[in-house]
Amino acid sequence: MAKIYVLHENDEWTEPLKTALEALNVPFELWHMADGAFNVLDTPPEGVYYNRMSASSHTRGHRYAPEYTSAMLHWLESHNRIVYNGTQALQFEVNKAMQYAHLEKNNIQVPKTYVAMSKEDIITSAKKMDGPFITKHNRAGKGLGVRLFYSIEGLVEYLDNEFEPSIDGITLIQQYIESKTKTITRSEFIDGKFLYAVEVDTSEGFELCPADVCSIAMDSCPTTETPKEKFRILSEFNPSLIQQYEAFLRDARIQFAGIESIQDEDGNTYTYDINTNTNYNSDAEQKVNQFGMKEIAQSLKNRLEQEFPQAITGTLSEKSGD
Repeated sequence: MAKIYVLHENDEWTEPLKTALEALNVPFELWHMADGAFNVLDTPPEGVYYNRMSASSHTRGHRYAPEYTSAMLHWLESHNRIVYNGTQALQFEVNKAMQYAHLEKNNIQVPKTYVAMSKEDIITSAKKMDGPFITKHNRAGKGLGVRLFYSIEGLVEYLDNEFEPSIDGITLIQQYIESKTKTITRSEFIDGKFLYAVEVDTSEGFELCPADVCSIAMDSCPTTETPKEKFRILSEFNPSLIQQYEAFLRDARIQFAGIESIQDEDGNTYTYDINTNTNYNSDAEQKVNQFGMKEIAQSLKNRLEQEFPQAITGTLSEKSGD
């Protein structure tokens, strides 16, 4: 019988979706992509597939999970299976340089960014910046590799002593955008349509994972008590930018995503990150009675019911070992 299949590599991040699917009494399986095997000559089971692979999987010991997921997504799509956040979405997730190129193509303003390989290339690129700049990993997540510099001398010292390369070997050197309010905005989309925008306090650093279980030991974790709300859902956001984001997601064939932007002191908005493996902060959602994972679960159920109406009467199931 057809069911929903969730491809992922983080049990804790997937737990809220699991709970939401169980509440809807919909049949599903969780497929952990850190290991496994499949026969490429087989026909995949019928159902609705949702890819939640994360660019930061290597930080949890799952170095090759994105590559394995890519192989599986190509297999599923070659059999015309219904896939949410398929192969192209995965490419965006693990390649920030690709994000910027396609955002620019869609007339969405991005910060000035250089893509560099060696330490020498990083320094050469940084010298072309007109002011403060940051470094970041091309394949990242959770703010990996993000450091702020005001001088080339500081960058050289960092490269000589603390630098750790991105898992794909590519470092981005990017114009530093300073926000007057020390915040960024993350716009959430379900089925390519705007759900809400959440304002995130960045005064404590660049690691902005919204998941409730995200790095509890870190001061910047949303579960840590701070004088200022870390995550606050906004009652309204830039409507013209939302329209641009929705058009971009259609072009990129991405169904579920969180898109991060920042406004500089002159009111210019720059978009700098697309998260196809999006998470939500329950404290912020409770205050406005909007729930991203519940919306995703309902969307998946609706598609399963539309394509395989007999499946909704099935029983819940999970892949053994998840």
